[in-house]
Amino acid sequence: MFDANVLIAAIARSGDRAAFAELFDHFAPRVKGLLMRGGASAELAEEIAQETLLSVWRKAAMFDPAKASASTWIATIARNRRIDVARREIRSRLSQVYEILDDEGPQPPDETISAAERDTRVRAAMTKLSADQYRVVELAFLEGLSHQDVATHLAIPLGTVKSRLRLALSHLRSKLEDLR
Repeated sequence: MFDANVLIAAIARSGDRAAFAELFDHFAPRVKGLLMRGGASAELAEEIAQETLLSVWRKAAMFDPAKASASTWIATIARNRRIDVARREIRSRLSQVYEILDDEGPQPPDETISAAERDTRVRAAMTKLSADQYRVVELAFLEGLSHQDVATHLAIPLGTVKSRLRLALSHLRSKLEDLR
């Protein structure tokens, strides 16, 4: 009978490869499915699932069955990995947008400094959004999807998309108020 707690303990105790293989075979497809339901592509979900289970291998000694079940612990690792990937993607896309904006021609030195400060502040404010808000802003503003398309893509109600956008924009406005 499959017992993830026993397998994780064997991995932590002696680096048991057979236990890890069994754990991997059980959880990899589940983690991938969880990520795909959350909006990740099959390729990205596969990559994050592998990274997640590699973290389980490395951090098996940190697992405490008194705090959470093995599946909850593994799902939390996967969720955190997905958030990290989303933040990296946003930073990369923002950098591309700013590069395009900066290619509009030479600017006076004062404006260049101001633009650099603005870029830094906007990036910092974006990283403070919740993962859900960040993803909705990314899809709506950086990828140019309509609110309805965002809702369809994330499999959430249109009202939820609008609410997350409103909260995200409100947060960004408050953080960037002095840039207006």
